[in-house]
Amino acid sequence: MALLSLDGVTVRFGARAALDAVDLDVAEQETVCVLGPSGSGKSTLLRVVAGLQHADSGRVLLSGRDQSDVPVHRRGVGLMFQDHQLFPQRDAGGNVAFGLRMRGVGRVERDRRVAELLELVGLPGAGRRAVASLSGGEQQRVALARALAPEPRLLMLDEPLGQLDRGLRERLVVELRELFGRLGTTVLAVTHDQGEAFALADRVVVMREGRIAQTGTPLEVWQRPADEFVARFLGFDNVVPATVGGGVADTVWGRIPVPDGSREGKGSVLVRPPGVRIRETPDGLRCVAETCVFRGDHVAVRLRPPRGPLLEAEVPLRDAPETGAEVTVAFAAEEVVVLG
Repeated sequence: MALLSLDGVTVRFGARAALDAVDLDVAEQETVCVLGPSGSGKSTLLRVVAGLQHADSGRVLLSGRDQSDVPVHRRGVGLMFQDHQLFPQRDAGGNVAFGLRMRGVGRVERDRRVAELLELVGLPGAGRRAVASLSGGEQQRVALARALAPEPRLLMLDEPLGQLDRGLRERLVVELRELFGRLGTTVLAVTHDQGEAFALADRVVVMREGRIAQTGTPLEVWQRPADEFVARFLGFDNVVPATVGGGVADTVWGRIPVPDGSREGKGSVLVRPPGVRIRETPDGLRCVAETCVFRGDHVAVRLRPPRGPLLEAEVPLRDAPETGAEVTVAFAAEEVVVLG
């Protein structure tokens, strides 16, 4: 049995469905990240699970029990928000201890648990520090410790690292994944940051206009986006209409090879940038290199073909063309995805 189940959950704001008959299961000790653009319904989903938003129809179940009549403070879930929402009048330890005090945990046990949690999140001995003296990353760690203190059966994160700088965000997301694995915590997180979600999650859920567009492991979603919306949301721009048959896709860029077993008929194709190969070939697509951007271990090249949208290629440093150069492009079938 899933720890969390959403069964046909719908939330309407006037004529608009913020959630439209959403079904979702989260297993014990699984970390699920819900991704989507602004207005896709991801934050509404989190609020419904927490009991902060009423569902117009459908059910939220925790360990098989319908939560319709269960108030927020009795659901046994932990919440961690983007803006921390720490109590400024309490020190770090007082913030972590808050939930324990509300549950009537005695002082000795409370102090032990606070010290244990602060050490767990990388802030040993910080219990007496004022909130105002903490950096953004330290405040985020205190907020996490506070959410974990009551030992929630489900921890929910709302854009947990959104206010932190990139370097700190990348470091913390690795630490969080290791921490949740060590504790066996079940996590439901919402974020708009694909990199954050793919690094943290066991499973990714992509939402669009109140519905689930795709769900799968990070590798599955990255390798095989379900449709053009998911592909573009993940940052892939090499998407064009196509007619697929006989192992090739007829497109505005010419005939592009597709993997064996690809769905045939009209649709669209995605060519990942590594699959756009700059090489001399007599039947290749002639393009002009418009921009070349150094990305550490490769160069991102934007190419203008005779027809259709720009193409983005990833090429090794040694193969990078000069800006304005005319080049020939071939396509690698293993980097082509036929979209639904």
